[in-house]
Amino acid sequence: MNNIITYVGMDTHKKQHKAAIKYPDRDNVVEFTIKNTPSDIKRAVKKIARQAPGPVEFCYEAGVCGFSLKRRIEALGFKCAVIAPSLVPVKPGVRIKTDRRDAKKLQEYYSAGLLTEVHAPNEKQEADRELVRLRETARKDVQRAQHHILKFLNRHSYIYHQGNHWTDKHITWLRGINFEEPALNEVFEAYFAQYINCCERLDRCDRRVEALAETDDYREMVGILSCFHGIKTITAISILVEIFDFARFESAPAFMSYLGLTPKEDSSGESEKKGPITKAGNKRVRRLLNETAHHYRHRYVPSKALKKRRESRPQWGIEIADRAGQRLSYRHRYLRARGKILVKANIAVARELAGFIWFTATQYYARKQAQPQKV
Repeated sequence: MNNIITYVGMDTHKKQHKAAIKYPDRDNVVEFTIKNTPSDIKRAVKKIARQAPGPVEFCYEAGVCGFSLKRRIEALGFKCAVIAPSLVPVKPGVRIKTDRRDAKKLQEYYSAGLLTEVHAPNEKQEADRELVRLRETARKDVQRAQHHILKFLNRHSYIYHQGNHWTDKHITWLRGINFEEPALNEVFEAYFAQYINCCERLDRCDRRVEALAETDDYREMVGILSCFHGIKTITAISILVEIFDFARFESAPAFMSYLGLTPKEDSSGESEKKGPITKAGNKRVRRLLNETAHHYRHRYVPSKALKKRRESRPQWGIEIADRAGQRLSYRHRYLRARGKILVKANIAVARELAGFIWFTATQYYARKQAQPQKV
């Protein structure tokens, strides 16, 4: 069957794509450029299909085009794979990189089955992911506005010594600042107004994301993940919309590896050398788990807020979360007692936390499928 398939590799860009087509009945590779417009893409796909003696399969690297190009091609009735760029094989001796060579390389590797396909969400899932990422952008904007204010005040010797920054007391102190130079007052007011606007935007995003977490698609799973120590609604929904299908990972170590939480290794013969974590895969979930790992620095005792989050949640989910809390708390304190620095201890705990989350998600979907269908 493979000997009649036409493979198309595409090096995609914002304005145009470079395509390399290998027809099974030709020896040479056909190359041409496609403009990144719906009409040009449709025209090019139909032209390739007319000249192909059998099925046609397309592929391109994940990047600037997202998944829209994949959906346009699949809407025309052809298979299209989005390839993970970091897992594309690289020849050490090759020192020339062009769009034409990249397209041809994708076509060759894809036809040989050497490429790894990225999990593509549907349009609804992608929209939910973009909404949660908008909230992340709003959070970064708040931090950026805070840094602008503090650096500006530091340059003019206004240092706050009465506690932590951005508390109600600190905000009251900021409102009372008055510079002798009118221009400085104008600059400070502009910075402060920017901070207030960013905070209001973040509040709106928080409410919208929390409303998303209450929808039928996410409510149960968000509630179960919120049983974990250090995970609340925003963190839970953020993990879900970045992963969606936990079943595509065959094991917990595979999920840890996808998040880039496993260490690098360069071993040969009797020599064994391990390095820092790979930092491959989804950096957003990796950051969330690293932040959550900080909550396990102390002895695990469920707080009142955690007990309230666990109300009306399934007992099996609470039991998993309890085992995770006891295990990870002990693990964090054990590593610190062994002399590991805080960063390494956090990463080790985050890696094991990823395993607990994978197990919880797979258990949830397995139990849901085992439930009798309502008639």
